[in-house]
Amino acid sequence: MEQQKLPNATLILIFGILSIVTCCCYGFVGLILGIIAVVLANKATKVYTENPEGYTGISNVKTGKILAIIGIVLSALYLLFVAFMVMTFGWDTLQDQELLQERIQEMMGQ
Repeated sequence: MEQQKLPNATLILIFGILSIVTCCCYGFVGLILGIIAVVLANKATKVYTENPEGYTGISNVKTGKILAIIGIVLSALYLLFVAFMVMTFGWDTLQDQELLQERIQEMMGQ
């Protein structure tokens, strides 16, 4: 029997990488890509465990899942940071660089 490549193995790896790269897009893009990669990785791992001799590419799936988890954590942290900044300074202040610098200096007591 010829071995097949695991379904979505390359896509999982790409989404895992992109979840880290895009974690600074307000946290949303990296979070979404990371969650999709983890779900696809779980499905691919289940397929592989049912017939390990029939499939290749499990290393891409494992690597992609690890990268996706890292991307989810980084995206969640960045999302929390953005939420904190909005609650602390307000959205309008974050849009104006000079005003933001003034507010930060006020906060530091300078």
